[in-house]
Amino acid sequence: MIVMKFKLIVGAALAAFPLLAGAQERVVPLKYGDMDHWVTRKIHESGIIGGKTKLLYEVGPTKTIDGNTPYVNQGGSPWGTSNVMAKVMGIVKTNTCVYPEKRGDGYCARLETHIESVKVLGMVNITVLASGSMFLGDMKEPITGTKEGEKALNSGVAFTSRPKAVRYDYKVQMSGQPNRIRQTGFSRKSTVPGQDCAIMTCFLQKRTEDAEGNIIAKRVGTVVVRYSKTEDWHNNATYEIKYGDISHSAGYDAELMGLGAGGYYARNSKGESVKIQENGWAAADETPTHMIFQFTSSLGGAFVGSPGNKIWVDNVSLVY
Repeated sequence: MIVMKFKLIVGAALAAFPLLAGAQERVVPLKYGDMDHWVTRKIHESGIIGGKTKLLYEVGPTKTIDGNTPYVNQGGSPWGTSNVMAKVMGIVKTNTCVYPEKRGDGYCARLETHIESVKVLGMVNITVLASGSMFLGDMKEPITGTKEGEKALNSGVAFTSRPKAVRYDYKVQMSGQPNRIRQTGFSRKSTVPGQDCAIMTCFLQKRTEDAEGNIIAKRVGTVVVRYSKTEDWHNNATYEIKYGDISHSAGYDAELMGLGAGGYYARNSKGESVKIQENGWAAADETPTHMIFQFTSSLGGAFVGSPGNKIWVDNVSLVY
């Protein structure tokens, strides 16, 4: 019996899923999950901040889009990113935290945390911390400010299967800083206690919508992995999805796995962005309606992290 060993970072991660030789499994790659195809966007920033042409990258069919048009997912791609075009006080500005990077004969995705700023004397002076994020869903552009920016994200896609695990290749580089920073653009930079880390989150949810347009969800399946130290490439890293109420399971971390963790937003049937209200654990044999799947280079939500944190991701699949 050959056991493939997958390293799991101590902390919020659930138990790694060991695969035994001869065990029957079905591996289903997520669309564009091989990270080999990217849309390149050429965005022309406003002249008042230099008028440079900046490149934004989106996971999707290989093509180039030239012009300051709001992005809509291309080619049936289920992936959104934190690469965005913003238009604040009439000024067009971009932020790029997710990049394609050559790997072997193809590409992978590199997500990184950095400081982004825009300064125009007498008009705007904003410096924010931005972390790299890649997720199933989409982003509504243009971003018009840093307040309530999470509402631009439509988190999750329709999904009605019950996979056993998630699988992908990854590499991690940590900043080495003992604490994180918070920099929102409208207040002074502050220190957030605790070392930064990269995160993978996969939530399976059973969603309903009430008459007022609120999205209510039961948590069907959960797997969260925290990467807190620098590591070279791990191929076929595989993590089990736990079904039902996991609040008393070994390795449970309420901050990252608890109901409502992440504060995700989604668009309802009226096209309105509303916060997903996770109000309970589903039965262990329940079938989901949606899947949230996200990689991010920093922990702590919007505007919190350590510049220099990076995670590389490739070959994202589900295991049945």
